[in-house]
Amino acid sequence: MAVSPVIFNNTVLRDGHQSLAATRMSTAQMLPALPILDELGFGALETWGGATIDSGLRFLNEFPFDRLDAIKKGTPKTPHMMLLRGQNIVQYTNFPDDVVEAFVAMSAKHGMDIFRIFDACNDLRNIETAVKATKKAGKHAQGVICYTSSPVHTIEKFISDGLEIEKLGCDSICVKDMAGLIPPYVAYEIISGLKKRVKIPIVLHTHETSGLGGPCYYAAIEAGVDMIDTSITPFANGTAQPDTVRMLALLEDHPRRPKHFDGKRKELMALREHFEKVYAELGKFTSPANERVDSDALTYQVPGGMLSNFRTQLKEQKMEDRFDEVFAEIPVVRKALGWIPLVTPTSQIVGVQAMFNVKFGRWKNFSPQAMQIALGYYGRTPGPVDPEVRALAAKNTKQEPIDCRPADLLKPRMPQLREELKAKGYPTDDEHCVIHAMFPQELDKYFASKKAPAPTAAPAAAPVVVSSTPAAPAASPAAAGGARATRDFVLTVEGKTFPVRVEEVE
Repeated sequence: MAVSPVIFNNTVLRDGHQSLAATRMSTAQMLPALPILDELGFGALETWGGATIDSGLRFLNEFPFDRLDAIKKGTPKTPHMMLLRGQNIVQYTNFPDDVVEAFVAMSAKHGMDIFRIFDACNDLRNIETAVKATKKAGKHAQGVICYTSSPVHTIEKFISDGLEIEKLGCDSICVKDMAGLIPPYVAYEIISGLKKRVKIPIVLHTHETSGLGGPCYYAAIEAGVDMIDTSITPFANGTAQPDTVRMLALLEDHPRRPKHFDGKRKELMALREHFEKVYAELGKFTSPANERVDSDALTYQVPGGMLSNFRTQLKEQKMEDRFDEVFAEIPVVRKALGWIPLVTPTSQIVGVQAMFNVKFGRWKNFSPQAMQIALGYYGRTPGPVDPEVRALAAKNTKQEPIDCRPADLLKPRMPQLREELKAKGYPTDDEHCVIHAMFPQELDKYFASKKAPAPTAAPAAAPVVVSSTPAAPAASPAAAGGARATRDFVLTVEGKTFPVRVEEVE
């Protein structure tokens, strides 16, 4: 019986530069590579989603849908793929169903073909709306299993999640190993188990952070995986995906090696030469720590981008000598919060709480986001939340724990968003509504730069005199894919103390 070749997707236009250059590659830097990428026969090009929408608007002054239009025009033959955080869309918080539906519809309208949809808690209720919207738009819905290791995460549990994803009506399943932690044998067992029990294609996504990426892909290919994600050097390896040329070499003479890359060495080298120039141009956003294999990732089990970012954060807080303490606290926080996977946004939330626990004492400074996880407002956690931690969160927030899908508590927002844009003199189409919903301040800056009518400033409120103590900073959104820069303070108002997170405007 003939053996089907494994399909290579390519991530250089999204996860490659998000993982290695803080998501700073501009559309202009991508355009020269598009004709070559489009001719190489990749199964899909990952071109959007994750942190690219935020970073493009925030740092590159690019309206997100304009980027998608430009890349689609330059690569008309190859399907486009994006990473979507389910009910979070590409932000840190849940949005109402009508906003999620509008975002998916507009993304499809502008050329997105494959929606890779995940939830940070692996709560499949949080991807249902996006899956239905994708199918309604006539596009490919790819449900995601976020891989992690803990006492409640087993091979059989991951396979069971895959069965549920198929029942949701997804067209394929992605096993997403965001931290590059999955051992080759475990990858083999998960993929082979899924192949025996589901009918839809299986994709494996990993990172080379800990050095397991290439061997992991090889084991998955032996197990029958249909697709893998690769990138292009120098936006490959390290905290990004394994390099395409490297994976082709690992599969030399293998019956599943994709033969259409034969004779394409010149084109692949041309891509490398182009992206080496771009990598040099983005030098201030790259780091040798992200380029190397880092065995610390196996010890602390956190995504590589978060690992390198936290070294910087601890240094800024003069806590670099407490690195081991902070990272030893991460599994303590994970266990208390129901063994949640460490993927955006939970990786940042758990990391910040671990820092707080070390600096202020365990749970003495309980971050608002961690309390929301404990109370169920991010979704159903894989394991039980520590009852004492949940009770403390309920006491601090004066909120009751919930068991329902968090978005069921949210009212539709599209009409309100349209009115807000109209009041500012901005376009009121669905594209601008969904971007305004997620990144209102960044959209204001974008229009200010285009000399659009500036929004009318509200009258200044009477000042409130407070004393403040800087707390540990939140994880950098540029490096970790966050929504906007934040900093935490402990504020004392009339003798009462409150933890406060301040969002950066300028």
